[in-house]
Amino acid sequence: MNESISVTDLDSFAAAFQKDPVNTVAMNAVVHNGIVNSALRYDAAGKLQHAFSITVDSGDVCDQKHSGRCWMFASLNVMRLEVMKRLNLPNTELSQAYPLFYDKLEKSNYLLENILETLDEPEDSRVVSFLLQDPVGDGGQWDMFRSLVAKYGVVPKDVYPESAVSENTAELRKYLTCKLREYACTLRTRHSEGMDLAGLRALKDEMMETIFRMLCIALGKPPVKFDWETYDKDGKFIRLQDVSPQEFFEEYVGWDLNDYVTVINAPTKDKPYGKTYTVQYLGSVRGGKYPVKYLNLPMAELKELAIKQLKDNQCVWFGSDVGQFSDRAKGFLSKDSLAVDALFNTSFPLTKAQRLDYHESLMTHAMVITGVDLDADGKPVKWKVENSWGKDRGKDGYYVMSDEWFSEFAYQILLHRKYFSEEQKKAFDQDPIVLKPWDPMGSLAE
Repeated sequence: MNESISVTDLDSFAAAFQKDPVNTVAMNAVVHNGIVNSALRYDAAGKLQHAFSITVDSGDVCDQKHSGRCWMFASLNVMRLEVMKRLNLPNTELSQAYPLFYDKLEKSNYLLENILETLDEPEDSRVVSFLLQDPVGDGGQWDMFRSLVAKYGVVPKDVYPESAVSENTAELRKYLTCKLREYACTLRTRHSEGMDLAGLRALKDEMMETIFRMLCIALGKPPVKFDWETYDKDGKFIRLQDVSPQEFFEEYVGWDLNDYVTVINAPTKDKPYGKTYTVQYLGSVRGGKYPVKYLNLPMAELKELAIKQLKDNQCVWFGSDVGQFSDRAKGFLSKDSLAVDALFNTSFPLTKAQRLDYHESLMTHAMVITGVDLDADGKPVKWKVENSWGKDRGKDGYYVMSDEWFSEFAYQILLHRKYFSEEQKKAFDQDPIVLKPWDPMGSLAE
């Protein structure tokens, strides 16, 4: 074949397509039903049954609606279990709109501070372009969330409920992004005109006041103190009065946030196992207590740690590339459930490392592992996953993830340090290697 596609090439392609009648059958199926529905194996449900040898009781499945807050939902879905235990509640939800407010506020400040740090970079530099690409997107990672919680606490959903904007964040992102790019332009322009840093920071204060006003109008003013009334499992009335979000977290979640850390699996040559990593310009809370940091371990060790936590009746937050070989409607996360290779008569042979290196895969979504099915030898076969896309997906909102899919497309898990071996604890305590801002490990779960 020459440099360009010729008419002869097109004729050759068409002849090859027509030669095999299976191609026409596949074409008819996909055109009418879509790729996933046409590739779904008839026996997928039988192989991915919703039964697990180890399960953790969790609350009702939530719905993030049209927003990219999965990392918040997954984090709060794990935290709320502590609230339910301590207050003997049948179910509860923690407000997902509350951290959204402060995440947008902190990300706005984070961008403007990064702009002040890069004033002498040319406008078309890769760094400046990266910073301006999506400054207040919905996505995030665990360390970003725990910095928000450490500073602002959490509140029950009854106290700060969802709004039209929190459930559909596109408009808010649009107008915040518009203002922040304007502000970045203003700061860089004033710098070029000779304004000193003190003057630029005074300008930034005015800018942040506007951002705060926009967020209050869009989401509602978040509580500083609140009262909460509910009932426990026995119908007993509960009233909490004049509680701050920080006090509520300390009293009813009670986590020591220092104990909860993330482990990643990135089998690429540039990230040796047993080392810790962070990502330049990845974060939200400026001066926050918990900068992004993770320990890279082989997948077998990730699974071993996750199983330890599940056996201890604790759920596991995890981040994965949810769009890979998945059936969202039926809730299957399994390469074997979709015969895409047979449908298109081609293979998809890239390894996990190659998919990372060639931008084919990265973490896109966070969920919660609430169970695992172990075989007679104690090896995982499949995993129970609580998603945040409502009860109409999967089985009442729960997904089944094959162990192979976990190996191939899971990238991060959240663990309590007590499950680490001494060697793993020592490895995590190393100073992190700093990755470039555009490294795939800097991707945000939405």
